[in-house]
Amino acid sequence: TAEMLYEEATLAKVPVSLATVYNTLNQLTDAGLLRQVSVDGTKTYFDTNVSAHHHFYLENNHELVDIPDPHLMLQKMPEVPEGYEIARVDMVVRLRKKR
Repeated sequence: TAEMLYEEATLAKVPVSLATVYNTLNQLTDAGLLRQVSVDGTKTYFDTNVSAHHHFYLENNHELVDIPDPHLMLQKMPEVPEGYEIARVDMVVRLRKKR
């Protein structure tokens, strides 16, 4: 996340603002070098793997991990309203440790 990168920069004594980190990550995303993955609408992760793939979200340690199976897919896509097309499908499977 931008917050994680900002924290690392701060610890390394790199003078950068959180806004600059966000702006840079968004520019890299717009250029196709990063992919945004949103979890719960509250956290946005920036993934360097821009190929079509899905993720596990480990709830206990707030970590996003690539799902290794490239054949994971939805069996049926919803009908798209006229004038629209599907740009991308993001699947996030949430995991937590067994109790």
